Amino acid sequence: MSIRLNETHDAGLKSWVASANVENTDFPIQNLPYGVFRRRHSDEAFRVGVAIGDQILDLTVVRGSGAFAEVEPLARQALEAAASPTVNALMALGQPAWSALRLALSRALRMDAPQAARLNSALVPQTEAEYAVPARIGDYTDFYTSIHHATTIGKQFRPDNPLLPNYKWVPIGYHGRASSIVISGQGFRRPVGQIKAPTADVPVLGPAQRLDYELEMAVYIGCGNALGEPVSIADAESHVFGLGLFNDWSARDIQAWEYQPLGPFLSKSFASTLSPWIVTLEALAPYRQAWTRDRDDPQPLPYLDSPDLREYGAFDVQLEVFLSTQSMREADLPPQRLSRSNLSDAYWSVSQMVTHQTVNGCNLQPGDLLGSGTLSGPTPDAAGSMLELSSGGKQPLTLVSGETRSFLQDGDEVIFRGQAQRDGFVRIGFGEVRGEVLPARGL
Repeated sequence: MSIRLNETHDAGLKSWVASANVENTDFPIQNLPYGVFRRRHSDEAFRVGVAIGDQILDLTVVRGSGAFAEVEPLARQALEAAASPTVNALMALGQPAWSALRLALSRALRMDAPQAARLNSALVPQTEAEYAVPARIGDYTDFYTSIHHATTIGKQFRPDNPLLPNYKWVPIGYHGRASSIVISGQGFRRPVGQIKAPTADVPVLGPAQRLDYELEMAVYIGCGNALGEPVSIADAESHVFGLGLFNDWSARDIQAWEYQPLGPFLSKSFASTLSPWIVTLEALAPYRQAWTRDRDDPQPLPYLDSPDLREYGAFDVQLEVFLSTQSMREADLPPQRLSRSNLSDAYWSVSQMVTHQTVNGCNLQPGDLLGSGTLSGPTPDAAGSMLELSSGGKQPLTLVSGETRSFLQDGDEVIFRGQAQRDGFVRIGFGEVRGEVLPARGL
């Protein structure tokens, strides 16, 4: 597991990029997340960059600057791989290369670094950039790791038995649609599908009325595994490049009609939205904590358990959901926070997801994505979906604008934010993921 702290985590580090030293920036020098960008309204090629303060360090320009000529060969190899349209080539190199490049970037961006003069021209303001999905995603699996979400949803359908018998034994997941994963800032059309009202005899084709968001985190696979070769719990995190924010939009009325017996289909495949930045596991090392399982619950089978998992297999990442309606924006009202939860409340860990996904010999590849599933906490105000917040639509939310919401309406924009902080270390953030609901296309 990526638990070792090193000089890149030093809270005393400052950068020659002044905005990286501002209190509560998401992107101090201790973070250094990766994304793919180009200048807005340009025909430039998309390329990999690193967020530092309110700037992006263009790694293609860095490679050509000669500023890294004296770094160790593994860091230069990683930089060559990162000077690409996606992060996949860097992902494929593995953890030693990722760590070497992080160290080289950290040293080059520190106050008084000799590379500063040559690297200043490699900076692009984030306000002038547009983003693409950072990795070429070959496959996408959506998990169901929050027992609080699973229990709350289960109570709406099975009040006496909300959790199915397998939930506490096996990380549940399904294969999702990678082609409809889009980057933050894009709108999407309200999906159309078959819907059957509880009192109707036949279904109808129409726009979803119970459109929802799902607060998730994305787990990016770095180096893969060979077909037929499972990844052990001890090695699982060496295959994980980093984490990002993820909104897996859901059409609850389409889902209710289609999900039996094979699970979600059109209710999920119309759109999922990713944040631009991948925060590496190494950057998250200071914010680890013990992974726990209630002693009255079934303990994980041996292939899903280890002493390291128990000691530091969870991540303390605070997550927030905000809603901005069209009326709120017209009235210059800020987005309203709907809930706050934490990745550490998940019932299954990042490493357990990877290990279970591969235990049957399934081969993962660089850029593959694992969704955590909706990350709800133990209290009602920590719910990660409107389905939970509105009790299945029975208790609409009242917004600061006076509007009410049971589910999302056209013009609504949903925003997720994430951060990690701990005494003695610098707070780091994940940026944000935004997506707006557009009207359905005419039938």
